[in-house]
Amino acid sequence: MEDMVDLKCATALVTGAGQGVGRAIAMMLARHNSGTVVVNDYFEDRAKAVVSEIEALGGRAIAAQGDVTNLDDLKRIVADATAAIGPIGILVNNAGNMGPAGVVRSKPFWEQEPDEWDLSIRVNLYGVMNAVRAVLPGMIAAQQGVIVTIVSDAGRVGEPRLEAYSGAKAGAAGFMRAIAKSAGRYNVRANCIALSATKTPTIQVDEESDIGKRMLAPYIIRRFGEPEDAARMAVFLASDASSWVTGQTYPVNGGYALAV
Repeated sequence: MEDMVDLKCATALVTGAGQGVGRAIAMMLARHNSGTVVVNDYFEDRAKAVVSEIEALGGRAIAAQGDVTNLDDLKRIVADATAAIGPIGILVNNAGNMGPAGVVRSKPFWEQEPDEWDLSIRVNLYGVMNAVRAVLPGMIAAQQGVIVTIVSDAGRVGEPRLEAYSGAKAGAAGFMRAIAKSAGRYNVRANCIALSATKTPTIQVDEESDIGKRMLAPYIIRRFGEPEDAARMAVFLASDASSWVTGQTYPVNGGYALAV
């Protein structure tokens, strides 16, 4: 039976792929015939662990330690991967939250100073811009490519005490729409996936607990997301099954906030 989301051996780079959603995306890309998955993470041991998992499935992967907030790190990763295995055909911008610090709910915005916004903006906006800047020249030269960026419903509806994070995610989505328009003539597509509460190492809440029930009250589908929910959408957007889709943001969120 034909695999509708066969990735046709395209090399994929997934940022922040050492755990959670990024790990699930890297694994799913490998299952659907990505030629090699470049597994980026700030922590090299986490990246290597995911590489081992992919190899155990019969896939190909390499670990790439680096900080997405550092453009030189991204350029090095892309240059090394291109030299070793060929050009990057798929980029998934997954690195987010507050980087290695995880999720930090801080004091009210009106009590914050600019340096307290820095982590959110550097990882969630500049990190995306850095990765796109690093891979796009190769995609343009190849006259093809796919970019998928993981954003958040915080960027669509806003979340209290996550104001800088909400703004950075909204900025990343706007940036991707602009990239879709400027790079589309080179057959490069760019889309976003907006997530809500998803089971990752940063969200460890029992759905049946009082706090879990309160968190899930706004959701139409009363469960937290699984990393694989995001991964399935990422593979669809990375494949030719979505070849006429660009500049869009797809909510994968259990109906927390509805698209219009």
